[in-house]
Amino acid sequence: MQAELEAQFQEFVRARWSRLVRTAYLLTGDAHHAEDLTQTALAKAYRSWRRVARTDSPEAYVRRMLVSCNSDRFRKRRVKEALTAAPPETAGREEDVLRVDERGALIAALAELPPRQRAVVVMRYWEDLSEAEVAGVLGCSPGTVKSQASKGLAKLRAYPGLGWAVDRPVPSRTPSKQGGSR
Repeated sequence: MQAELEAQFQEFVRARWSRLVRTAYLLTGDAHHAEDLTQTALAKAYRSWRRVARTDSPEAYVRRMLVSCNSDRFRKRRVKEALTAAPPETAGREEDVLRVDERGALIAALAELPPRQRAVVVMRYWEDLSEAEVAGVLGCSPGTVKSQASKGLAKLRAYPGLGWAVDRPVPSRTPSKQGGSR
């Protein structure tokens, strides 16, 4: 039984590592902190993997751990973030590679947001989670997600040269007429 749980956890990490690190990077603004944060969240998940694996969405559970671990950094001591100019190395489509400079400006602007607003904006618009999913991850109401997203987007719009990134349409997460999502 333990070997089976260990194999499930290893498969989970292999499948989700890069996505979790990217999310952590957007929360921290630093590639090294992002890897440390992801490692910390996964270590906590490993200790309770039997329970985590039984949830409806282990990835959402671990994502919530990421947000909580990041919030703990701010509670324990005042953290002044050091930003890097480039996101962590990831394989991407050519069109994504062409927007690296734009992405760097967006990441710098995200770092200016308070941690909770940043978490909401990242999960809502970058990770494309619904308001209800973000509320579940953060342990707050959907109304709080809406207000934090609105305030965060307003700050991003005011950031010099970011109107292009903030005013792009966001894909709808409402079910289509055929009964599928998106």
